[in-house]
This record gives sequence, C-alpha cells and structure tokens, in this order.
Amino acid sequence: MSAHMLLAESGCHINADCAFPAPGLHSFNFQPIFSVGGFDFTKPMLLTIICMLAVIGFFFAAFRKPKLVPGKLQLVGEIGYNFVARSIALEVIGKKGSKYVPFLTSIFFFVWIMNVMSIIPLAQFPATSRFAYPVVLAALVYVTYMFLTFKTHGFKGGVKNLVWLDGLPKPLVPLIVLLEFFSNVILRPFTLAVRLWANMFAGHMLIVMFSVATWYLLTPSIMSAVAGGSFLLALAMTTLEVLIQFLQAYIFTLLASIYIQGALEEGH
Repeated sequence: MSAHMLLAESGCHINADCAFPAPGLHSFNFQPIFSVGGFDFTKPMLLTIICMLAVIGFFFAAFRKPKLVPGKLQLVGEIGYNFVARSIALEVIGKKGSKYVPFLTSIFFFVWIMNVMSIIPLAQFPATSRFAYPVVLAALVYVTYMFLTFKTHGFKGGVKNLVWLDGLPKPLVPLIVLLEFFSNVILRPFTLAVRLWANMFAGHMLIVMFSVATWYLLTPSIMSAVAGGSFLLALAMTTLEVLIQFLQAYIFTLLASIYIQGALEEGH
C-alpha cells in the first residue's frame, strides 16, 4: 500500500478502532500499472519516463529554432544551460569543461525534475527515492570518469591518476595507494548514489509522516489542534524539500564535474 493510499483511509482516525498507519518502506512500493511477462511497469518508472521526455521536450522546443533575440522559452533554456556551464562546468573543470556542458546539463535537469515530482499533484513521488535510479545515474558518471581517465592518460597513467600520490614517505605508499583505490575506484559511485537517494528518501518519508499524522489526528476534539500543527510541519517540510531538491541536483552535477576534472588533470 502506498503512502497516498494510506491518506485515503478516511475511516482511520485516532478516536476510531484503528492504529496509526505509519508510513515505511511500503510507502515507496507501488502496485504495477501493467505487467508483461515477468516485467512490472510501476509508477516510479512512469514518472522517470515523463521526466526524461519533459527535459528532452523542453530543450528541443527552446533551441529548435534559436534566434538572436531569444523568445521566452529560449531565454529560460539559455539561463538554465548557462547556469550549469558557468556555475559548474567552467568553474570546476575550466576551459576543458565546455565540451561536457551538455552532459552535465542533462544530468542536472533530469535529476532536478525527478526530485520535483515529489511535490507535483498526482505524481507526489520522487523517483530518486528509489535506490535503483541514483545507482544508474551514478554508474553513468562513474563510467564517464573511468573512460576519460584512461583515454587521457593511457593505462599506466590512468592507474597512477587513480591511486598514486607523489612525495609520500615510502612506508606510507602501500597504505595510501590502498586508500586511494577504495576512495576513487570503489566508494565514489556508491557515495554519489547514496547521497542523492538518502536525502530524497528521508525528505519524502517526513512529508508523508506529517501528512498521514494530520489526517489521523483530525477529529472533533483537542487533537485537531495537534493535527493543525502536524499540517504546518508538513507544509514546512514541503517548502524545505523544494530547496533540497534543487541542492541535490546541483551537488550531484557538481560532483560529476569534479570527477571529470580529476580524470582530465595529471595525477597528484
């Protein structure tokens, strides 16, 4: 049962013979919209496809016929593109970052729109709160990072770029090489995925918790005042979530650009 179905339980209040329908992991699972063989097509999949089409459709419409004096749609597209280019790609990578701006722009807006789905009526679910989606995005960044590392430096230089630090005392070399290997090769994609997933998971869980509590406590009694407080907290968490949604997209893209910058530069 999803969180939205819990809210639909109109008879479940504190003064009824009903325990508090606490949200949990089940709030992130949905019944399949349809199934084909052993494949289940679910709401998060639908939202992801909608987000992908929204990003592609917007930039296609904005730059399909670019003009010297941009229209409103082209202007918004240019602002978004220039934000990623100047504030992330060129700021972190430098002049070499120009060729990676389309990649980073796609990541930023795709992650952001998936996050924003948490507060869109009828959608009300961030696909990035399902761990598989941040994992795939992190894997895409990781493959790009590794490809650029070995393409730029060759095999020997790429390995050195990943694990070697110059000027270390010889007794520390094995330990530092091992730590750099775990940090750059193993932990980077994991932490990149977990950071996005954990923030969106926690934010959605809190909004659902206070929303369900508002309905559960809404009775013709003193508990209505508590329900009002819970409702205000739900609004406050939703407002905070709007900021977090943008920040997580920004941080994810910023880290992706840092990895690309590290792949293009010489080893330490």
